[in-house]
Amino acid sequence: MTREGPFWDVMEGRAAPPPAAALLGWELIAVDPEAGTIEVAFTASEQFLNPVGAIQGGFLAAMLDDTLGPALVATLGPGLFAPTTDLHVQFLRPARPGRLTGRGRIVRRGREVAFLAGELLDDSGQVVATAVATAQVRGVLPAAAVHDLTERPPVGPADRRQRPVGGVAERDEQRPAAVLGKAEQLTGQPKVGDARVAAADAQVGRCH
Repeated sequence: MTREGPFWDVMEGRAAPPPAAALLGWELIAVDPEAGTIEVAFTASEQFLNPVGAIQGGFLAAMLDDTLGPALVATLGPGLFAPTTDLHVQFLRPARPGRLTGRGRIVRRGREVAFLAGELLDDSGQVVATAVATAQVRGVLPAAAVHDLTERPPVGPADRRQRPVGGVAERDEQRPAAVLGKAEQLTGQPKVGDARVAAADAQVGRCH
């Protein structure tokens, strides 16, 4: 049986693995889409070390994200993906270079939002970090549509003025002249304040 969807496209060689997964040495051990569980492995190289010789926490967080996310993505059909919208990680003990195992599961899934959880273990079986996450199920733009968006030149102010929608752009171009003409008409008219000042001056003159 051929499975479809972004996860299975990679697993069955129809698509290349994501560069981030390749960097982390991502390897599938077992997956059960019906149960919503997955087990994967990572290779933590010495390039991931922090100044005290432990794996830097950002790499552990990335490994957990790449554990929990695939647990959900493995259940999705073609044209769908599930980016992480929230990831909370707890670091329990230092992790050293070598093989790390990630175990992830779907805790609860709605139509558009899923809640995930999992842990990361070292080669001795000790849990080095845990995580909970929220992911949102979304549609994926076809490659042709993405290419069209990247090739399309940005729309600037000049382009907006040249694209009348129902005569709006044309009216906008005429508006400054109309406003200016109105202003010129008003400059020659006496102001209410000026009339009051003149009347007060005349009253003072009569009193003297």
